[in-house]
Amino acid sequence: MIFSFLIWINIPDSLKERYKIPQKIEINVFGLKIKKEFKIQLGLDLKGGSHLVFEADTKNIKPEDLEDALLSTRDIIEKRVNFFGVSEPVIQTVKSGSNYRVSVDLPGITDVNQAINLIGKTAQLVFVEQDQSVKISTGESILNTLTKPTNLTGKYIKKATVDFNQQDGKPQVLLTFTEEGSKLFAEITQRNINKPVAIFIDEFLISAPIVQQAILDGNAVISGNFTLNEAKKLAIAINSGALPLSINLIEQKNIGPTLGKAEVKKSVYAGIFGLLTVLLFMIFYYGKLGLIASLALIIYGIISLAVFKTIPVVLTLSGIAGFILSIGMAVDSNILIFERIKEELKKGKDFDVAARLGFGRAIDAIKDANLTTILVAFILFNPLNWEFLPQFGLVRGFALTLLIGVITSLFTGVVITKRLISFFYKLS
Repeated sequence: MIFSFLIWINIPDSLKERYKIPQKIEINVFGLKIKKEFKIQLGLDLKGGSHLVFEADTKNIKPEDLEDALLSTRDIIEKRVNFFGVSEPVIQTVKSGSNYRVSVDLPGITDVNQAINLIGKTAQLVFVEQDQSVKISTGESILNTLTKPTNLTGKYIKKATVDFNQQDGKPQVLLTFTEEGSKLFAEITQRNINKPVAIFIDEFLISAPIVQQAILDGNAVISGNFTLNEAKKLAIAINSGALPLSINLIEQKNIGPTLGKAEVKKSVYAGIFGLLTVLLFMIFYYGKLGLIASLALIIYGIISLAVFKTIPVVLTLSGIAGFILSIGMAVDSNILIFERIKEELKKGKDFDVAARLGFGRAIDAIKDANLTTILVAFILFNPLNWEFLPQFGLVRGFALTLLIGVITSLFTGVVITKRLISFFYKLS
C-alpha cells in the first residue's frame, strides 16, 4: 500500500495528464479539507529568472531594532513578490562582514528592471480614515475615493510590540507614538469614534480596528482574534513602517530558462549513468547479494524522490549534485554488511548465521559514517543562520538533498536490505 503510494507520487506529471491520473490528494479530516499536490519545484538556476542582491542601509537604525527592521524588510519584499504572482521565490537576509543584504531569487521573472521596480521601494505605513460601508479584507488594496489617508504615518510610531489582553489572554499589538504622533492620533480618534481606522503598508491593508474612544496618551491597542504568530507578524509589519530600511541594488543576474533545461538534461544523464554504474558493480562483485542491494537502491531512489515532491524541495543544480552524490553513498551500508557476511562465510558458518552476525558487526560503522555525513550536511545547511557558517542558497540546496539522501539511505541500507535478504533467503 505504502509502496504503491510512493510510485503514484513519482509518476511524471506528463503521464498523469495523458492517462488522467489524479495529480493531487484531497481528503477530509474531522471537517478539515486537506489538499496536497506533489510536484518537483525547480530553483532559479533550472527554471530561469532573476537573481537580485540588495544592500540595506542600516546607519539610522538602532542596534536593538536592527533584527526587526531586517525581518520587516524581507517580509515586505516577499509580500510584494507574492502579490506580483511569482511562484516559489527565495528571499533571505545575508550578513557580509558588517553589511546586511537581502538576496532575492525570482524564478520565471526574466525582466530584471521589472523585478527591481517591484522590490526596490521603502515600505510605507499610513493610517486611513474610511467609510463604514467599505468592506475590506486583510491584504487587500482599497485606497480609493471612499478612504482618506491621514498625515499619521509609520515615522510617528516609536515601536509596535506584542502583548496579551489581561481579560481573555489573547495576543494583541501595542502601539507607542512619538509626541507629534500622539497629537495626530488623538485628533484622528476623536473624529472617528465607533468608526474604523485602517492601517496600510504599501497600500495593502494590515488591520482596521474600530475606535472605541478617543486616545490621548499616545498608546493604542490593536486587538482581534489573533494567534500569537499573527500578532508577531502584525507588529513586525507595523515596525517596517516605523523603521524603514533603504535598500540599494548591488548585484543583478538574469538566468535564461534554456540554460536551466540544458543543465537539467545533463544532470539527469549523469544521475542515470552513475546509478547504472553502481548497480552493475554491485551485481558483478556480489552476485545475488548485489541484486538485492540494487533493488534496495532503486527503492531508495523512489523514496528520496517522493520526499522531494512531498516537502517540496526546491531543486537547484547543486541540489541535484547532492542527490547524485548520495546515490553512491547509499551503497556504503550494503558494502559494509556484505563484507562482514563474507568474512563470516569464510569461517565456515551457515549463511543465515553469517547474515545475522554480518548485520550486527556492521551496524556500528554504518551509524558512525552516516551520522558524520548528517552532521556535515547540517552544518552546510546552517538552519540557524550562524554568521560563521555558509549562508548561501546553492550550498544549502546541496546540503538539504544530501541530508535527505543520507537519512533515506540509512533506512534502506539497514532496514530494507535486511528485509529483502530475509525474504529471498528465507531467514527465520
